[in-house]
Amino acid sequence: MSATTETLGGLAGSGILDRERIIARPGFNRWLVPPAALAIHLCIGMAYGFSVFWLPLSRSIGITASATCADLTLLSALFTTSCDWRVADLGWIYTLFFVLLGSSAAIWGGWLERAGPRKAGVVSACCWCGGILIAAVGVISHQLWLMWLGAGVIGGVGLGLGYISPVSTLIKWFPDRRGMATGMAIMGFGGGAMIGAPLANLLMNHFKTDASVGVWQTFVVMAVIYFVFMMGGAFGYRIPPAGWRPEGWTPPAAKSTMITHRHVHLRDAHKTKQFWLIWAVLCLNVSAGIGVIGMASPMLQEIFAGSLIGLPDLTFSQLDAGQKAQIATIAAGFAGLLSLFNIGGRFFWASLSDKIGRKNTYFTFFVLGIVLYAVAPSLADMGNKALFVLAFGIILSMYGGGFATIPAYLADIFGTQFVGAIHGRLLTAWATAGIVGPVVVNYIREAQIAAGVAPGPALYTGTMYILAGMLALGLIANALVRPLPEKWFMSDEEVSALQAKSVAANAGPTGSFGIGTGGLDGKAALAWAAVGIPLLWGIWVTVQSAYKLFG
Repeated sequence: MSATTETLGGLAGSGILDRERIIARPGFNRWLVPPAALAIHLCIGMAYGFSVFWLPLSRSIGITASATCADLTLLSALFTTSCDWRVADLGWIYTLFFVLLGSSAAIWGGWLERAGPRKAGVVSACCWCGGILIAAVGVISHQLWLMWLGAGVIGGVGLGLGYISPVSTLIKWFPDRRGMATGMAIMGFGGGAMIGAPLANLLMNHFKTDASVGVWQTFVVMAVIYFVFMMGGAFGYRIPPAGWRPEGWTPPAAKSTMITHRHVHLRDAHKTKQFWLIWAVLCLNVSAGIGVIGMASPMLQEIFAGSLIGLPDLTFSQLDAGQKAQIATIAAGFAGLLSLFNIGGRFFWASLSDKIGRKNTYFTFFVLGIVLYAVAPSLADMGNKALFVLAFGIILSMYGGGFATIPAYLADIFGTQFVGAIHGRLLTAWATAGIVGPVVVNYIREAQIAAGVAPGPALYTGTMYILAGMLALGLIANALVRPLPEKWFMSDEEVSALQAKSVAANAGPTGSFGIGTGGLDGKAALAWAAVGIPLLWGIWVTVQSAYKLFG
């Protein structure tokens, strides 16, 4: 009785953002947690769609055309107030996004485990939305360094904390379906651009005038909208009491030595070879996929050229400006279609991994990816647009699936106690891939052009084979992943001491999926509608755009 009183007293005296305040009480519906995670991920996922601002910003002074300066360098672009920025100068914000995402997740992942997902979600909202507001000031004052600092650096920190904030929580709420749970949330990061990019276009068209391209006003409106959604998501987070299990579920007898019921401390995870093998698995899978994302539009245009508009005899270099504009619009539909595969793959592959195992899922990624990359040049030579698009759609589904499956892979190998922080450190693989993938693809393409290769299928043949080689290395790394030796696991006493603060009074089952047991009740339905309706709108807009590819 005294222990119960002490627990409840501690909860009453703690701050509203503290971890102890968000321990779920009996009757809480665990299906309220995934939409809370989606509310944050759909907002920070706009990082993928930020390129929608590059062209308008490249004429923020000239308005109708860029006010160019012949002597502009990257350093002078940071401080100029009289010259329009180049797209390449603005593109560094995209690089900063993912470098800071991986770095901040690695640096503050341990803090997140101690502070809890609500506090991390609030800090993420302040950084991401505050960074966008600072970027708006940078647009108004025409200071690129402010945009880099605001959106790229401060916003990037918000990306990292927001990205990993729900991982550990969802895995603990869904021990019976780890892959599916993380797939639901991380699907949102892939879908953020589908909502944000068309919304940004609508807002810029609304705000643009003869004196403004409408970007800073769009930044302000989107920052406010995102802040509301992200704070709603952060305050929707709850963590299960220590030892909680879904109603009627008991941990199955160990069917695989690849799944542990023990826990590895954060301080030890990176000392194991398994951590670095999984790091390589993620880095190589992402490097290959992110390279395709970066070149999707020009690749389709240069390979299929005139055939995209019913003129199959015309190569890309033979098209006039108007025709190139036409196929650019169609290629945008291709990019949109790939984003749908990216999103769907996050949920599909992560859910499938619950059935076939995480290691087998990555084996599938690498073997199937190698085959698809190897046959892609042949599909391009054949001019088979449908099969070419399908091949890259599957590749991008596995790119997204790799992100969604990796948290469950880590939980299988290292246990769930520190999985969020371990995942944060592993995301340095993403930061590395964000540099390696595009650099490899872009430089190979430039080298081919310098060697006299004309735009067409041959321009990308070497690239496809090199990306297949990356996946082959990933296949080897995945094959080498083994269960951890006993010495790396914490003792039961150490785990109990860490979990002591998460023990709530009368902590019983808090609902499993099913009517009458805390499933899709009214509150859960509203929460899912709040994130589902914007996501469906984004999918609809993307499908309309992608239809032009075959229409």
